[in-house]
Amino acid sequence: MHALDPLWVKIFLAIHIAAGASSFLLAPVALVTAKGGKQHKRWGMVYLWSMGVVAGTALPLAFFFPVRFLALVAVFSFYFAFSAYRVLRLKELARGGNAEPVDWIAGIVTFATSALLAWLSWFRPAAIEVLPSVGVVFGFIGMVGSARQMLSFVHKPKEKMFWWYTHLGNFIGSYIAAWSAFSVVTLTRMIGNHWYVWLWPTMVGVPAIIVTTAYYQRKFAPRAKATA
Repeated sequence: MHALDPLWVKIFLAIHIAAGASSFLLAPVALVTAKGGKQHKRWGMVYLWSMGVVAGTALPLAFFFPVRFLALVAVFSFYFAFSAYRVLRLKELARGGNAEPVDWIAGIVTFATSALLAWLSWFRPAAIEVLPSVGVVFGFIGMVGSARQMLSFVHKPKEKMFWWYTHLGNFIGSYIAAWSAFSVVTLTRMIGNHWYVWLWPTMVGVPAIIVTTAYYQRKFAPRAKATA
């Protein structure tokens, strides 16, 4: 932040940093507290709204600073947190419930934003200052995540605990995106603009999602059989 920056930029940037710091601190708290308990719900909601503020401030700041890539990432980072929250409300999907307009709007906006990110990264990487392969990866992740979510609105999930896996995986996915943005902003200044600076949170986080999901699938298997 420069002394000559407009006042609104200073205010938005301060809010953005505060919300981002809060999300980093609160996500682990929500993850380690008892699932379904008051503390888990409370800190999970605080994390959700923190990510909403991060995304909401990133978009206008992108027009002032050359951080268009991070602004686009912030959109699907918030979407993953939002969809992780909404799936708890949509558990009735497995029993014939319907998604609401807000779910469709969020999914469509995220898919379109992610597609734009992938297209710009490949054809005009200089416009958003990103390594082409990195931007395409993030765009692909955003498109797949939002498309899978919307597909579940049309084709009812057969997995009884689908909501649990979606809640956990999307929550962690949002945290991965947040770490990616933090890594790009901080580490590129110290060690340079390398692909692994952008993708290391994904390389660590995606296996974590797979392993954690597999653990709960084994844990819930006897329960699922008992209720079959």
